[in-house]
Amino acid sequence: MDQPELDHVGRIVAQWTRERPDLDVTPQGVIGRLHRLAARLTDELVTVYGRFGLGEGEFDVLATLRRSGAPYELTPGELATQTMVSSGAVTKRVDRCVEQGWVTRRVSDSDARGRMVALTPAGVALIDEAFGAHMANEHRLVAMLDGAERTRLAQLLEKWGRALDA
Repeated sequence: MDQPELDHVGRIVAQWTRERPDLDVTPQGVIGRLHRLAARLTDELVTVYGRFGLGEGEFDVLATLRRSGAPYELTPGELATQTMVSSGAVTKRVDRCVEQGWVTRRVSDSDARGRMVALTPAGVALIDEAFGAHMANEHRLVAMLDGAERTRLAQLLEKWGRALDA
């Protein structure tokens, strides 16, 4: 029975196995494939965001505000925590969203030193439409795995992520 042709990462692992038989290079099979897959997935996701005039950062801000529930507003610090980027990155992203009329920035009602970032009605309408397209795209991207495979992969990735975070 013929062996399937090696993929790019498989060829790299085979080369290192040949050149450094003293090392176990099998982790490259996982890490290398995840790295390549992440880059491909980002390209696929960004393409859909672009159809709505959004970059990755703007989509992240709008989606984070929308999923926070009415009144769809958070402090810049909460946005930074929930989007896992620096406060400087949040400022740049929010500035772009303000320029487009998707969000507003105002003084907090509870702390005059604090600021609140809130979705505008145009921002809500945009992210609702973009998020629907985003979910259809994600369904397309995972469709080659059956339900049990998707569930198991999600569980394994969660386990691995928690271990790395610990």
